[in-house]
Amino acid sequence: MHAWLCENPVGVDALTWKELPTPSPKPGEVLIEIKAASLNFPDLLIVQNKYQMKPPLPFVPGSEYAGVVQAVGDGVTHLKVGQHVACLSGTGGFGTHTVAPAALCLPLPDGFPFVDAAAFIMIYATSHHALVDRAQLKAGETVLVLGAAGGVGTAAIQIAKACGAKVIAAASTDEKCALCQSIGADATINYSRENLREAVKTLTDGKGPDVIYDPVGGDFAEPAFRSIAWRGRYLVVGFAAGPIPALPFNLALLKGASIVGVFWGDFAKREPKANAAMMMELAQWYGQGKIKPVIDSTLPMAELKAAFAHMGSRGVKGKLVMVN
Repeated sequence: MHAWLCENPVGVDALTWKELPTPSPKPGEVLIEIKAASLNFPDLLIVQNKYQMKPPLPFVPGSEYAGVVQAVGDGVTHLKVGQHVACLSGTGGFGTHTVAPAALCLPLPDGFPFVDAAAFIMIYATSHHALVDRAQLKAGETVLVLGAAGGVGTAAIQIAKACGAKVIAAASTDEKCALCQSIGADATINYSRENLREAVKTLTDGKGPDVIYDPVGGDFAEPAFRSIAWRGRYLVVGFAAGPIPALPFNLALLKGASIVGVFWGDFAKREPKANAAMMMELAQWYGQGKIKPVIDSTLPMAELKAAFAHMGSRGVKGKLVMVN
């Protein structure tokens, strides 16, 4: 097998494409031939030694992937050789093969393409957990999605619409705003040239959004929070912009608003039954055409460094997927 190996987590440039022994699955594991793997923001952080999970060195990055089961370890009964699966195991995806815990593998229904499957779990699980579980989103409410043209942003638009909400999508270019409208956003804000707070006020007739979905952080967090509706819920999803904002607590008091943390990874570990039920619902929604990953582009696995550079340019719309 071949894989991108991180021996020194100082950044993408230190990754090397190496031939490695093909591993055998241990009890509870499966060997997967990887067909596609998507890029997620944590994949960049982990090779920079900035992510909360710090795997022992050396390791193969790539948190999310899809492929074909090649071998099963002792005790694995729900998967078999030849089965198509998607997996989000945190590492191992940027190669031709990997071993993964069988419990983390999602069996794919017939007709589920590998590229879509590799771009599915993280963005939809995060957004469903955020909007449905943490925010308790109701039909007829208004959701403001920041960073709306990215992976989790596009997923949030689709899930909010599936719940019957009105969606205002905020993004940095007219092209990204057009993409958001094409997948269901009711209105858009180009915050590179529009005043976010004024635009939100206009689009909500002064009421403000009931839910704010924020995977970006940075400078837009405070003006967005100042725009929130009475009893609004501000979802803290991530900090793609880099800086972690500090919100004045009096804003939460004045609006009777909640600042709600979203950590899907720990939810999946702590509440596995609820997570499994959520994933089943998401797979059904995919089959019904309610949700479908937005794929920016696919690249050969050997071009991983170019894909990281594209992701760093902030030009990606939806997800980047590497293919073998």
